[in-house]
Amino acid sequence: MEDLQGAAKALMRLQDVYALQVGSLTRGRFQRAARGDPVDIYRPAVSVPLSGDDCFLVGKVAYELGDFYHSVPWLEESVRLFRGSGGAWRPENQGTLEDALDHLAFSHFKEGNVSYALSLSQELLHRDPMNGRVLQNVEKYETLLVQSTSLPVSQGVGMRRPNSTALRTRNTYERLCQTRGSQPKHYENQRLFCDYFTNGDPVLLLQPIRREVQSLQPYVVLYHNFITDKEAEDIKTLSQQGLRRSVVASGEKQETADYRISKSAWLKDSASVLMGQMDRRIARLTGLNVRTPYGEYLQVVNYGIGGHYEPHFDHATSASSPVFKLKTGNRVATFMIYLSSVEAGGSTAFIYANFSVPVVKNAALFWWNLHRNGRGDEDTLHAGCPVLVGDKWVANKWIHEHGQEFRRRCALDPEE
Repeated sequence: MEDLQGAAKALMRLQDVYALQVGSLTRGRFQRAARGDPVDIYRPAVSVPLSGDDCFLVGKVAYELGDFYHSVPWLEESVRLFRGSGGAWRPENQGTLEDALDHLAFSHFKEGNVSYALSLSQELLHRDPMNGRVLQNVEKYETLLVQSTSLPVSQGVGMRRPNSTALRTRNTYERLCQTRGSQPKHYENQRLFCDYFTNGDPVLLLQPIRREVQSLQPYVVLYHNFITDKEAEDIKTLSQQGLRRSVVASGEKQETADYRISKSAWLKDSASVLMGQMDRRIARLTGLNVRTPYGEYLQVVNYGIGGHYEPHFDHATSASSPVFKLKTGNRVATFMIYLSSVEAGGSTAFIYANFSVPVVKNAALFWWNLHRNGRGDEDTLHAGCPVLVGDKWVANKWIHEHGQEFRRRCALDPEE
């Protein structure tokens, strides 16, 4: 049941973030409406359609959560597909046309569309004349329509999407996820550049790395070909046994949350000689001390379809945060390695800075979380957009303040 609910919520999340049409999803297509016409976001090689029962199960999850905004389109598709099959029942089905009509009628009633709820209930009563509860609903809806005027949804009573308490920046977040790194105004900045970077390091002087500066405030840079295909696969393999549902900080404790859906594992330095090689490589590029305890163990994260992490900061914003348990200060920087590619979705979106970076296999994204004075940089608010198609793997190396005193010095201006 937990798997079913998680899959249903993932489909609804993709529907919202990427403005997908439910009718297209049921046909195995990823499309959004543009000027009234469906436009492909991603065209799979093989389209696998959903059944009426599949749609019923998704709609029922939303229904049981009291989320009638989402239950309506999924149950509408369920009714359409069940009707198209003549209402035939299959042994694997958990729902029927009658079930879909019942849930859909009440969903429309809760959304204020009493006339359509009545119409659906009458159809259900025709199929199941002895259902006393539905008969009571029919009488109730008829009374309500007599007492007050209720316009159909199509005539002006629009369904409202539920508000989100955890996501105050929803519109910006979804726009950045949809544009997938295509923000012309941001990237027209002539101060952004690409180069072969050496950082004055002897090893990098012999083999420079391709650097792409994504943003100056906050400073965000992408290092291409940071690791090899084999190294990426080895890190994924090492993490397999330890993968668990990802958690978030909640006061001094950590717990699971719907705004972070992924699995993660921590790889200690003793897990493989590869851990030491990664640390040395990161230290060369950043000039920072990344050895334990100044750098946390490598965290490997796997985002399946619909996996995401809504806008958050990597650095601690509360003195009670578990980040301070290492007693090495706050997280001064993040070094995130892309261990895989994805077919669609999965971008890293910087909300206040107003740009997103698509997944680039074997590349690494680096940014400063703190200003030089130790204060958190609010412009680093970022998110992992939901994976639309594919399997996203990243590895995070969080570097702390202590140990960097002479590597990233304070500025003369205390406000910097």
